[in-house]
Amino acid sequence: MDKKTVRSGIAGLGFSGSFHYENIRRVYGTGVDFRGVYDRDAEKCAAWAGERGVHAYDSLEAMLDDVDVVHVCTVASSHEAVALAALARGVSPIVEKPLTGYFGDGSGNFNGETASKETALREAMASVQRMREAEQASEGRILYAENWVYAPSIQKEREVIEKTGAQCLWIYGEEAHSGSHADTYGFWKHSGGGVTISKGCHPLTAALYLKRKEGLARDGRPIRPAAVTSRTHAITRLPGYRDEGHLRTGYHDIDDFSMVHIVFDDGTVADIFSSDIIMGGIHNWLEVAANNHRTMCNINPNTAMETYNPVESNFNDIYVVEKTGTKQGWSNPSPDEDWFTGYPQEIEAFYRAAAAGEAPESGIELGADAIATIYTAYVSDERGGAEVAVERSS
Repeated sequence: MDKKTVRSGIAGLGFSGSFHYENIRRVYGTGVDFRGVYDRDAEKCAAWAGERGVHAYDSLEAMLDDVDVVHVCTVASSHEAVALAALARGVSPIVEKPLTGYFGDGSGNFNGETASKETALREAMASVQRMREAEQASEGRILYAENWVYAPSIQKEREVIEKTGAQCLWIYGEEAHSGSHADTYGFWKHSGGGVTISKGCHPLTAALYLKRKEGLARDGRPIRPAAVTSRTHAITRLPGYRDEGHLRTGYHDIDDFSMVHIVFDDGTVADIFSSDIIMGGIHNWLEVAANNHRTMCNINPNTAMETYNPVESNFNDIYVVEKTGTKQGWSNPSPDEDWFTGYPQEIEAFYRAAAAGEAPESGIELGADAIATIYTAYVSDERGGAEVAVERSS
């Protein structure tokens, strides 16, 4: 492997920008020259950079001219634009989820709930195609930041599948919690949808990845999604919803609960649940029912550590787990939450890929299938849960 030092920067300094930075600092085996950060909010950018002793760029272009890799941690509606600008300069974009999407028609009264989901699918796939073509014309490579792919439990299951020749008959999983960190979340024009894309993308992409690996190991070709059935709901916007203050509410035009049933082109299936109506911390898991084994990937929470705390204030300065509502009583503190969810492994893998010029485990192909499946799910819901064939982008 080429041992060259990879120059990098971060665009966008919200929640994801911060954890990307923390995990860049954990990269080993590849030289990292972190050049600095950029955010449209110049005051915020200067303060963030000052706290960490890094350089604040005054424009995205200035940063892209100075790096080999850019972490695209901006609002989802700008992912394509930042990725295209990077690829035009031969820079590899590490694109946070979702890879891209449909963010409305630009009108002031756009409402994602009532907008045509067929239009959303068509426009999202056009965005994917533009990104694919830009990558093909560039020395850079799209690195799709789907951390579940790199989570230790998912990678261990990938090893089991490849080494035993397993056939995954049914994969089912969930990501759920009490609401997003992002201020812009809740508006389709910023997020490209609701929980189906913002949370369902994680277990979905892990399922797509494992089926892809299964097919490559056994037959030399990936097994890909063929059809989708889905229903979505906006439960916290129901007229009869009683708000007790434990869940985030105030969503404008997005879903807060969804279930997606996927049929793969080999006839096997997956079921993915996602929601913003779950208390008690993050609920991230994936289960695989195969013809020769069964695996339960408990990403968060898991039982690596169990603690009983009789007094809430005892743990005031102790991090337990993301989005937990209380630290009193029994809990499952994560000894290293980022490690269990695959963040350091993901960033490490991307820097190694950039240094060696190799294709990543999670790149444009996997991201494209995830976007195709997600927006086909929205079309299915619009049709009352009817099965809809998944459009292939390549």
